[in-house]
Amino acid sequence: MSTTPPVLAAELAQAWADIQRHHPELPDLAAPESLIGESSSACGAELSFERLLHEAVHGIAAARGVRDTSRAGRYHNRRFLAIAEELGLDHPEEPHASSGFSLVTLNADARRRYRTTIERLQRALKAHTVATAADTKRSFRGPAARHGSSGGGVRVKAVCDCGRNVRVVPSVLAQAPIMCGGCGKPFRIPDTVGETVGAAS
Repeated sequence: MSTTPPVLAAELAQAWADIQRHHPELPDLAAPESLIGESSSACGAELSFERLLHEAVHGIAAARGVRDTSRAGRYHNRRFLAIAEELGLDHPEEPHASSGFSLVTLNADARRRYRTTIERLQRALKAHTVATAADTKRSFRGPAARHGSSGGGVRVKAVCDCGRNVRVVPSVLAQAPIMCGGCGKPFRIPDTVGETVGAAS
């Protein structure tokens, strides 16, 4: 099995498609590559099928126009939890003070439903981890990697022609376009501060 990121991205896209078969309202995953190497204490630090299903909850919430988080996306509210339960994720305890119902786990039914998908994705993730570890020994990866920064660097604002914007690590955007769900055009990092202000107004 190849261990390159594009292969892992393809496996992530396939796993996402498997979720879509059970939940057709889930939008397409614009850039699977953006999940590789990305971590979030609010959404789960490790990339796994459980984390992917968590991200799918956010996707369905966006499709329904439901605000499922607050505090800059850190606090996951009961609307998030309600959709999470639809997708087969449980949160058996009271909400966390800072992240709410973020740390959801696969229930037994979901584990059975997605057994083949989970096994396939685990194999791809394991192969990618081995390849990444080997690459780290051979090459210089920069200060962000040495200090454990997720996503490879500082996030900047990327804008779309329709005026929407997202925060993204430039190296992630360089791997593949991130498409706007509003107009279908790619987000881009403006060349100048003036362009950023103009696009956001």
